[in-house]
Amino acid sequence: MVIGIDIGSTTTKAVSVEGTGGGAAGRRIIRKIKTRADDAVTSATGAFGKMIVENGIRMTDIERIMITGAGSSKLRGDLFGIPTRKVDEIQAIGIGGMFQAGREGIIITNIGTGTAIIDARRDSIVHLGGSGVGGGTIQGLAKKLLPTSEFSGIMELAGRGDLGQVDLRLEDIMAAGISFLNGEATASNFGKMLDSARSEDIALGIISMVYQVIGVLSVFAARSRSTGRVIITGNGSDNPLGKKVLTEITGMYHVEFEYPEDAAYTTAIGAGLSLPEV
Repeated sequence: MVIGIDIGSTTTKAVSVEGTGGGAAGRRIIRKIKTRADDAVTSATGAFGKMIVENGIRMTDIERIMITGAGSSKLRGDLFGIPTRKVDEIQAIGIGGMFQAGREGIIITNIGTGTAIIDARRDSIVHLGGSGVGGGTIQGLAKKLLPTSEFSGIMELAGRGDLGQVDLRLEDIMAAGISFLNGEATASNFGKMLDSARSEDIALGIISMVYQVIGVLSVFAARSRSTGRVIITGNGSDNPLGKKVLTEITGMYHVEFEYPEDAAYTTAIGAGLSLPEV
């Protein structure tokens, strides 16, 4: 058994990978754990301990621990005497994304605190770029603009929001659409901001802005690699309002977005499937 741990800036995910075969061949993801903590060591050891205790795993059953993510650089040596190796985060996302998609030659957009976009192939995993816009942007702006910065609270507010109160649409400034964009397309995020805008409207405006940026960047990446599909992974992959924004982008740009099962664990899965360097 191999334990893969993704130590993020806010959340740590861990998975157990079992089965035989090199790399991803013959491997299965059996257990998944998610924890939060203030520092990398506490987060990693907490996720590992939770995995062991809740699933009755014996330490002797664990062949190695593979760690990745922003916090992995803060860990030194082996965890609990078990061989522990670090995996480059971009490589982990690529390997995990291909495993979950069941194919190679894919564009992966990983939405976490920020966003990374990756071209993943069996013989080459390339970081195409990304953006500092992501889940951290939503929570950061919420701290100053909304009565709550808790993600559940932000989503509850946004679910009752009206984008017409905050975003400037093409129909607000011209009689017809432009190019392939209709009158409902966004001309400027927060470019309208009426005095009557409520917290609910601002919350929806924040989420819409973040996912529009992510979606359009993903479209450009997909087109640069002559594909019409993008795999969405990371914590931000399961945001229902974000998915709605990406669906609207599909309608405009004709690039499809796919959401693998347990997409939030993609990086941890990729770490667990990675072979240790010799």
